[in-house]
Amino acid sequence: MRFPRSSGVLLHPTSLPGNYGIGELGAEAFAFVDWLASAGQSLWQVLPLGPTGYGDSPYQSFSSFAGNPLLISLDALVADGYLSRDDVAAAPNFPSGNVDYGRVITWKNKLLRRAAPSFKHSQRAGHRVEFQRFANANASWLDDYALFAALKHHFSGAMWSAWPEPIRKRDMKAVATLHETRLQDDVLHVKFLQWQFFRQWHMLKQHAHALGIRIVGDIPIFVAYDSADVWAHPELFYLDADGKPTVVAGVPPDYFSQTGQLWGNPLYRWDVLAQHDYDWWIERVRFALQTVDVVRMDHFRGFEAYWEIPATETTAIHGRWVPGPGRAPFDAIVETFHGTSLPIIAEDLGVITPEVVALRERFGFPGMKILQFAFGLGADNPLPHSFERHCVAYTGTHDNDTAIGWFKSANNDARAHALAYMGTDGSDFAWDLIRLGAMSVADTFIAPMQDLLSLGSEARMNFPSKPSGNWQWRMSADALTPRLAERLKKVTVAYGRDSEKRIEQKNIGKKEGITFDMVEPFASSVPPRNASD
Repeated sequence: MRFPRSSGVLLHPTSLPGNYGIGELGAEAFAFVDWLASAGQSLWQVLPLGPTGYGDSPYQSFSSFAGNPLLISLDALVADGYLSRDDVAAAPNFPSGNVDYGRVITWKNKLLRRAAPSFKHSQRAGHRVEFQRFANANASWLDDYALFAALKHHFSGAMWSAWPEPIRKRDMKAVATLHETRLQDDVLHVKFLQWQFFRQWHMLKQHAHALGIRIVGDIPIFVAYDSADVWAHPELFYLDADGKPTVVAGVPPDYFSQTGQLWGNPLYRWDVLAQHDYDWWIERVRFALQTVDVVRMDHFRGFEAYWEIPATETTAIHGRWVPGPGRAPFDAIVETFHGTSLPIIAEDLGVITPEVVALRERFGFPGMKILQFAFGLGADNPLPHSFERHCVAYTGTHDNDTAIGWFKSANNDARAHALAYMGTDGSDFAWDLIRLGAMSVADTFIAPMQDLLSLGSEARMNFPSKPSGNWQWRMSADALTPRLAERLKKVTVAYGRDSEKRIEQKNIGKKEGITFDMVEPFASSVPPRNASD
């Protein structure tokens, strides 16, 4: 699939401003979409939207399908009568520039636990019908996740491998007994929150579409060990008799770390997935394309070969490359979608071989180009004048330092190379890099919000291989100024990426024939924006 010449902004919803310690899917999210439109942008890229576990990482989620309850708009719950004004009026004095996850999780979860009982006793028949439609339409993943989350709460947050053996091994009689005697309210609570998350998310998505903005999402190739995915489908992963991983995922020593990155995710048994015609992966991609318009396939090179590390290792050094499934999963996905050209971006960064390139090109997926990598890292990182058009260029990603941070920490040769190439003095380096990306031949250009704001390393989103302290940055409430929008729009218009000049875009999935069954529970009953914001 060829994407139209366009541009957008990378900003995870947790980084939005607001009064409750973390970005939400409420008024501030709608304001951000409005701002994108005023700046002539066509794309909003987000990170994985799932409920976060270890280290608060969106790439270590309790589910590959569920949404993160921490993103639910509390004001929308108040508007719908599931919380009171007094509930949210007592919000702690959270920091405005970062997410204090410990405090946010403790406080917000207490409030969310008040909302489900309000719904249970609510007389709003329309909402009850909508909720049931959502639960029925998404039962294939929602039932397992709700039970997993309820059990996790019941066992005081313990990892599923530490649960009593009958529950750990999904003895359905034991699970059913516990469900019927102790977990019914908790299961309803989890399902209610998922309904609210996707209800709010699809309202926001519809608003973006009305303004000509598509949303780029993210599918992590691997899943977290402590997840409903692994608990419900242990046969799909390399686990021992006790359910512990025997080998785990990571990457070898690289640009980010001399000891590599030990992610710790369990590895797939691709042979078992093949026996089931890759149905789990097909459903994962289908669901993602119902939730967002374009999908960034994280660690795409892992489909060609992945770095396998014995689970006993403490670093990623002593691993090995193991052949992945290659084209087979994508053949199955394309066949399921009747030959549709899938709106997928391949994250083809890292150790990229000719085989990885061939796999990406076979399916026509655009790859990624990182402008920071163009300077000082050798011939394998091409300069913008030699980019292929069918790619997505970034100043940097969530794993990179900000443009300003990179410029200040880069060696003299890399800085000199960048300044000479761009013909600037570096006094406005972030915007120099933004202009370079915007003028490049790449069909798509995306800049992190931190670079638009010319922020330094203090605003970095993630530091790969650093186990804690990541994913915390938040944008200030006064950041989205008309002046900044006008500056971005001028650059966007100058290099032919503005949304007003491009051909009007319909929803990519519907245009290409992908059906959106999951959205139906929301289509006729979602209230207008002002009703909940």
